Amino acid sequence: MTPTAAPEAVKEAVNKTVTKINQQVKSRGTRVKNALRNAELEVLKGKRSGRKYRKPNSKRRYTASAPGEPPARRTGALRLNWTGGVETQAGSSKGVVVTSYIESNTPYAGYLENGTGKMAARPYVDRIKEKAQPEIDKILNEDYS
Repeated sequence: MTPTAAPEAVKEAVNKTVTKINQQVKSRGTRVKNALRNAELEVLKGKRSGRKYRKPNSKRRYTASAPGEPPARRTGALRLNWTGGVETQAGSSKGVVVTSYIESNTPYAGYLENGTGKMAARPYVDRIKEKAQPEIDKILNEDYS
């Protein structure tokens, strides 16, 4: 190897390693998004302890959530209408910055989370984060290979 070829070989090896790590970071971003989605499904399922109501246009009944509990499932729209994404941006030193997220597409999600003048909050966002955090930590602390 000539003296000028050695630095080029090192530069090429570094670029390959950076590319590989960036791909792994993006993959982890997708796995984090999936962990958030799985936590959301867990938090928004199950029985609640609020008042019992009859479902509209039906003889069936359901139990609403009590103030402070995650929302009860009546139609399933809140639980099933989520989108998620992984956004990447170029960072410093040829690295990438990855942001993973999920968000509800239901127009009343914010009212349930924060409450209104006539309804106490049924918070669920922090519970989703808390439920997903151990899995997210595990994903982000894996070794790069």
